[in-house]
Parts: sequence; C-alpha cells; structure tokens
Amino acid sequence: MNLTIHASFLPHSDPDASLAFYRDVLGFEVRNDVGYQDMRWITVGPADQPETAIVLHPPTATPGLTEEESRVITELVAKGTYFGIALATPDVDATFDDLVGKGAEVVQEPTDQPYGARDCAVRDPAGNDIRIQQFT
Repeated sequence: MNLTIHASFLPHSDPDASLAFYRDVLGFEVRNDVGYQDMRWITVGPADQPETAIVLHPPTATPGLTEEESRVITELVAKGTYFGIALATPDVDATFDDLVGKGAEVVQEPTDQPYGARDCAVRDPAGNDIRIQQFT
C-alpha cells in the first residue's frame, strides 16, 4: 500500500478572514475557492507541495446535523479545542517571529517540549490551533 496525505480539513467561521490568514500570514497559495449557497470552501497549501492541501470549510455544513449539534461544534471551534493542524519548519523561532510580525494570535511561544520537539502555536481566525514544530 502506498498512501500519502492529500488534504486535511479545518473549519472556518469567516472565510475571508481565514483566507487572509492562510494566504497572507502563513504564505500558502490559494488553490480553490468554491461557494455554494451561503457556504464557502477554500483550498490552500504550500506552493512547493502541490500534492498537500488544507481545505477550509464551513464547520456545520455536514448534512443531518441538528441545531444543537451545530451550536456545540461552533462553540468548540471558537474555543480552539475542536480542530488543529501541525506544521513543520526548519527554524521555529524565526517562523514565530515572522508570524507575530504579521499579527498572528499567539497561543504558545517557541518551547522545548519534553517529547523532544521545539514548537510554538498560534490560532487562526476560526480558533483552530496551528502548532508549528521544528524539524532537524
């Protein structure tokens, strides 16, 4: 079996704010921007990794959700406890400084973790946890 990661999905609460964050703050390219009724799906990814993408989607667009389920999902997303993604960089400190300079909401400054990684975390406009780890 030969599998690769093609796309991960993260919810958004404001498609324009999410688009600006992933494009202008993280530097990802926009690969697709699709609207349907009052919903919008935006696909972004690193320019040098065309086979890997993040799809930003309306969190409650799943058919069959009750009003209560939609409310709970929206609250969990806003708290930053529902979704997240881990990215990697060769220099987490420089990446962190760049993100702070672009106005990213800081969750955690660069820290040496007990499990061996050095990482930091920021939050996107929807509340998703964006953890960035240094690789060697």
